[in-house]
Amino acid sequence: AWFSRNYMLHETAHWSLSRRRVRLYHAMFQTFLATMLLALLTNNMGILWVAMEGATLSTVLLVSLFRTAEGLEAAWKYFILCGVGLAMALFGTILLYFAAQKIMGHGADALLWTHLAAVRHQLEPQVMAIAFIFMLVGYGTKIGLTPLNNWLPDAHASGPSSVSAVLSGLLLNVALYAILRAKVLVDGALGRDFASHLLMGFGLLSLLVAGFSMLRQRDVKRLFAYSSIEHMGLATFAFGIGGPLASFAGLLHMVSHSLTKSSVFFSVGQAVQDIGSREIQRIRGMLEFNPLLGWAFMLAVLFILGMPPSGLFLSEFLIITSTLQAQPWLTPLLLLGLGVAFAGIFPRLQSMVFGVHQEGVVRQSAVGIIPVFIQLALVAMLGVFIPLTLDQWMQHAAQLLHG
Repeated sequence: AWFSRNYMLHETAHWSLSRRRVRLYHAMFQTFLATMLLALLTNNMGILWVAMEGATLSTVLLVSLFRTAEGLEAAWKYFILCGVGLAMALFGTILLYFAAQKIMGHGADALLWTHLAAVRHQLEPQVMAIAFIFMLVGYGTKIGLTPLNNWLPDAHASGPSSVSAVLSGLLLNVALYAILRAKVLVDGALGRDFASHLLMGFGLLSLLVAGFSMLRQRDVKRLFAYSSIEHMGLATFAFGIGGPLASFAGLLHMVSHSLTKSSVFFSVGQAVQDIGSREIQRIRGMLEFNPLLGWAFMLAVLFILGMPPSGLFLSEFLIITSTLQAQPWLTPLLLLGLGVAFAGIFPRLQSMVFGVHQEGVVRQSAVGIIPVFIQLALVAMLGVFIPLTLDQWMQHAAQLLHG
């Protein structure tokens, strides 16, 4: 929200947005944040679905804010694909209720997650297996898991960068959180292997496809949209590996990725405003025309690549360690995906930061870029020291996931 204020003042002037359109932006931005908080705070699996649907409807209007042909196409693709996905998630939720009401009776109690977790070992295995598949496909569309990720690069590229930041840093995580809630229940009914194998498969496929897709991107926002798919695939893979260590690493990865990827989109958004283009070839010499922005962008991208001392370095190290222990034959594929993703971003970073900038660049105030340094400081701290309270929270959550 801090970044959004300065960013939208510039966008309003550039696109000559009406007061009504600006009010729509701020109203939908706050609605989106409210639905995400509702999804995280509710104990009811049905209300969780309602919150995810509300988030979809509000962000569709944000993606299409500028009313360009590209933006409208991206918004419709986002609306249709995620609408179909959430319909599947709704059917999965209905099946979950069907399995629970045989034990707990009719009423809202059969959708409360704490009540469901208490009787998860008594739930009908066949019904829970089908319910989890529908919920994985449905919420997996929101996460951007391959092959359900067609909407994500377009939505990130076409919408305001502040929207790209909350989509990558918040929406994808909350969708994954919904799947993890379902995983705990299906693990109790079917054992750990069923959900774990599905999560490992989708996660590893997403990591590899996103990594190779980055190599051919020319649009800077699409490049980092595929990076979001890569990181969410990695987190999904970690939860598929399972166990307290891998689950802890997955949670740490989600927290670190949220802070880092939003910082990347803040920096990219201001750079695109300064230069007037999203083409990677035209974004050059950021350190020369705006040193503060150049440093912010360079540090954010290095952290998103997993360079120490970032929290992403620690989480990726723990994920690789867990894979070596639990599924060593998958380690080469995991390292291949991470290596290709690194090769897709790092060479572009050098030219964008250190190249010679073009004439006609407009330098903006540094006020809007301050949140980047605050967030990156937190990510760096997570790489060397995790506060005791946060550590206890994540360990407790990892134990819940492990059962």
